[in-house]
Amino acid sequence: MAPSSPRLVAGVDSSTQSCKVVVRDLASGATVRTGRAAHPEGTEVDPAAWWEALRAALADAGGLDDVGALAVAGQQHGMVVLDDEGRVIRPALLWNDTRSAEAAAELVAEFGAGALAERTGSVPVASFTATKLRWLRDAEPGNAARVAAVALPHDWLTWRLRGYGPRGESPLGPVLEELVTDRSDASGTSYWSPATGAYDRELLVASLGHDAVLPRVLGPAERAGVVHPEFTGGAQVALGPGAGDNAGAALGLGARAGDVVVSIGTSGTVFAVTERPVADATGAVAGFADASGAYLPLVATLNAARILDATARLLGVDHDELGRLALAAEPGAAGLVLQPYFEGERTPNRPDATATLFGMTLASTTRENLARAAVEGLLCGLADGLDAVTRLGVDARRIVLIGGAAQNPAVAAIAAQVFAVPVSVPDPGEYVAAGAAVQAGWVLTGARPEWPVATLAEPAPDTRPVIRAQYAARA
Repeated sequence: MAPSSPRLVAGVDSSTQSCKVVVRDLASGATVRTGRAAHPEGTEVDPAAWWEALRAALADAGGLDDVGALAVAGQQHGMVVLDDEGRVIRPALLWNDTRSAEAAAELVAEFGAGALAERTGSVPVASFTATKLRWLRDAEPGNAARVAAVALPHDWLTWRLRGYGPRGESPLGPVLEELVTDRSDASGTSYWSPATGAYDRELLVASLGHDAVLPRVLGPAERAGVVHPEFTGGAQVALGPGAGDNAGAALGLGARAGDVVVSIGTSGTVFAVTERPVADATGAVAGFADASGAYLPLVATLNAARILDATARLLGVDHDELGRLALAAEPGAAGLVLQPYFEGERTPNRPDATATLFGMTLASTTRENLARAAVEGLLCGLADGLDAVTRLGVDARRIVLIGGAAQNPAVAAIAAQVFAVPVSVPDPGEYVAAGAAVQAGWVLTGARPEWPVATLAEPAPDTRPVIRAQYAARA
């Protein structure tokens, strides 16, 4: 059984690629142990794979018998549809499944971009849950008709941890009304409003074709319940409401107003913690809520670390050598500009675009300049995202640069030349899972933990306007 005053809390990051668990000391925030399990590849996944991975990752992290509370953060937007027996009707469509792009355009045409931004904080694109429901309505009407409840990945995992699920496969059975979520993940559906804190049932019906059970939206420190004893060995483990992945990262980093987090992963994101909601009718900025009771305006790009992967493959080097080559070139890469839309792009919304290399001359076309153009193109796309956020009145006093690519010294150094705001690179870490652990501690004690975040690098500001000027000229 768990001790009467547990000193450990656990956070989960159920991401696109894997499930990661961190167990942390409640007082200091120090990581005590970790666990991990892989997720299947693809843009649609049977949620059962997430459940199996979660249980495997928890076991890999040493179980929950000495843990006082747990929270689950997860990939945003994914569509998990359940029938009235609590069974998953079809594989979940993930955030990066773009088959609903036409459905998104239809919803915008029907309601208007400005009205949707006002009602839900965002203009929907293919990532958002509402567009996936519209696709389901039109492409698989039989499945759409069976939908009794709609959940997001972290909602469904929290529900399963509490003991709910399909009849015969879960201790407590299919009580759909026990589904819960949090503000951050609800704000990525396009049928919940961060400004009012309420679901917009008209938009849900317009998307799915009929009404359905939706998860109850919990406050930042509101308990979702407890993990069912079957999964804890009998220990009493409180459950937090969970969070979307970006909101989880903001919690894990201790981000406050004035901080802008720039994350360079498979996709790129730029998000800021703000005290008021935003609504951008252009669709460039998604007006999400965060996991602390504030707001999280966010810009997402499809092309991020893969830009460096592709360039490193082309040059036949690893990422360390790519960085050395980039730093050997002058800022601006002698006029060589990479517009890095290798997979189309979400911001700007150009799903059919391809990458283009501009400014090739006999003098500029060198390995060093190509390496630098790749890093500059990556960062200029994210700097455009920062501009979109600040145009809405968001205060940006510090850039917090995270993600695997942020650890490359060239990326950090060139970021200090691209951004006109001081840049800080924290030590590498599982910040989404860490944020879920922060939430678990908050739920357990009633006070948000204030855990230190170590800094890896703080490059001196060295803004070089030529980089962004020539990138903008090729837009």
